[in-house]
Amino acid sequence: MVKTIRVSEEYYEWLTAHKEADETMEETLRRMTRGPDPSDVAGLLTEEEAERAKEAVANLR
Repeated sequence: MVKTIRVSEEYYEWLTAHKEADETMEETLRRMTRGPDPSDVAGLLTEEEAERAKEAVANLR
């Protein structure tokens, strides 16, 4: 599934300036935010564990 996000023009320009020629925008965002690749974390939690984690995060907010 693909999602669209809105960012300010300034942030987009900054991100584009840091994008390497062979990268997609997603790869740039992952590199800049050090986000994990979904395939690296898929299946780490059972469905029940994931639900408990979501509830814990919701309770912290």
